[in-house]
Amino acid sequence: MPLTPFHLAIPVYDLAAARHFYNETFGLTEGRSSDQWVDFNFFGHQLVIHEHPKTPSQESAHTNPVDGHDVPVPHFGVVLEWSRWEALAERLKSRNTAFVIEPGIRFKGLVGEQATMFLLDPCGNALEFKAFKDMGQLFAK
Repeated sequence: MPLTPFHLAIPVYDLAAARHFYNETFGLTEGRSSDQWVDFNFFGHQLVIHEHPKTPSQESAHTNPVDGHDVPVPHFGVVLEWSRWEALAERLKSRNTAFVIEPGIRFKGLVGEQATMFLLDPCGNALEFKAFKDMGQLFAK
């Protein structure tokens, strides 16, 4: 069964800064918008940023230990093709992006080995981008 795009709406307390971030940092195409929200083509999915007061998770991120790193919770993102992940990592590094977890390989040599990186948008929403050389490992145990 082919994957269908997901729709995700997230809170941002500074709509202008978040709009600039998603446009410029990632180069995402903007869709419809209003004074309170903006749609983006988020790697083939629909991401909507909605102006909203700061949430507790934006105030202070919780983390869980995963493979020697403190992973921010909550977070969202996408699984990209390996070469697309590498290109995004280079794009972000060239823009001097501050990473929560630098681009690297997690679970090296184990089931589920993956490339991953974490960063925050200007409003404190945590994003993860990952890739698998073997997409068959995506749900492997």
